[in-house]
Amino acid sequence: MGTPAFAVPALEALVAAGHQIVAAYSQPPRPGGRRGRALVPSPVHAAAEALGIPVHTPVSLRNAEEQATFAGLGADVAVVAAYGLILPRPILDAPRFGCLNIHGSLLPRWRGAAPIQRAILAGDAETGVGIMQMEAGLDTGPVRLEGRTPIAAKTAGELTDELAQMGAQLMVTVLTDLDSHPPVAQPEDGITYAAKISKEEMRLDFTPAAEVVERQVRAFNPPGAWFEANGERVRLLAADVITDTGAAPTTPGEVIDDRLTIACGSGALRPTLVQRAGRGVMSVDELLRGFPIPAGTRL
Repeated sequence: MGTPAFAVPALEALVAAGHQIVAAYSQPPRPGGRRGRALVPSPVHAAAEALGIPVHTPVSLRNAEEQATFAGLGADVAVVAAYGLILPRPILDAPRFGCLNIHGSLLPRWRGAAPIQRAILAGDAETGVGIMQMEAGLDTGPVRLEGRTPIAAKTAGELTDELAQMGAQLMVTVLTDLDSHPPVAQPEDGITYAAKISKEEMRLDFTPAAEVVERQVRAFNPPGAWFEANGERVRLLAADVITDTGAAPTTPGEVIDDRLTIACGSGALRPTLVQRAGRGVMSVDELLRGFPIPAGTRL
């Protein structure tokens, strides 16, 4: 049970390990971005069909008919990864061994919708992925196995890919021998919630320290945090922190040189990869050749 690309490695790993996948559940196809707005299946939907696995795409799992269909599969376990639908109690209880979730954080830190982005934004030194026995609460279930990784300078996209692969292998390990990986209750201390990322957060605010703004750049890539220049949105996909900005006073958001270095609350941010609307990713030098943003400009 999954929807985005994050869930595909788990599906493929389960198949490779020899498990019989009786069905795949994914959110319904959505209109694509191209002209005509044809419905596009989710990454999990497409991967399952390619593997010859029956796919179910209910809008909700709250009605009795869908719950009966799910129970009728006779599954031993449901593997869940970024599915996006609430699993009511009849769904949680239907498989013989319940529902196991691949969650992209070190629980109980960052329960909720956007654990990878929130870990980067908070400046956490490390994160990870856990195999959680699901229960009715929001990511409150006991954890059977966990993996860790340093965040370092990774973007949300890079970290998502890494945790997807790690979670897939951990899930295979757990399912190989459930008794060797008993569920362990989460600690009561250190609980935090990872709220869904809003569109408003994607607009860069240069008031905080440069280190904080740089974390925003990494946390929102993809699709990319943005600022406005020359009446146009420019996505900022990578940047370096500059600690020495010289003696001249600056205002947060002010471009302070001919390399698009941007003053922050303290220090400055020097973009390295950017993207204009409808254009490919480019270096700052490429951007400035046809899209001048002179020193003194306020972003």
